[in-house]
Amino acid sequence: MKTISVRYWNSPLDAAINNRRNLRIMAAMQLNRHKRGFLMSETYSLPTEPEGIVPTMIARFNSGKIDAMMSLFAPEAVFVAADGTTVTDRAQIASALERTLSLGLPMEAKARHMFVADNVAQMVLDWSISGTGPDGKHVHLSGMASDVLRRGADGLWRVLIDNNLGTAVRRPT
Repeated sequence: MKTISVRYWNSPLDAAINNRRNLRIMAAMQLNRHKRGFLMSETYSLPTEPEGIVPTMIARFNSGKIDAMMSLFAPEAVFVAADGTTVTDRAQIASALERTLSLGLPMEAKARHMFVADNVAQMVLDWSISGTGPDGKHVHLSGMASDVLRRGADGLWRVLIDNNLGTAVRRPT
């Protein structure tokens, strides 16, 4: 029999602790990013616990590096596009992510729920990207993602299904 654990971050205390931790990580990343610039040798570790996906996703996204984001995805990952179609080709996933990364704006995210069953987890995540885009116009993107994570044979967690709009109604692009 496999153990199923359910982790909630609904209480104000849990949310405050989780949010404070993510804000500290983001602030340290921004400080380091400006001090060091974009170093080619910068590496990002994969988490050993599913809860570690959020801070590593924020760090990778805010680095602006598509390679950093793509290494967070399992080789057979599925990306759910804005119109609801599923994308499995890694080059197409990278292209979709690159469009958002090219805005050059930081992402903020907070796990709402994490449901873990052995080597698989479902994460419900609130995320937002806000600021002034490259064209000088205000940008605000947000959503409630419903992602599936999987622990690999190496013990590290990766994104298996990235559904960044969760159950939102999809409209063809």
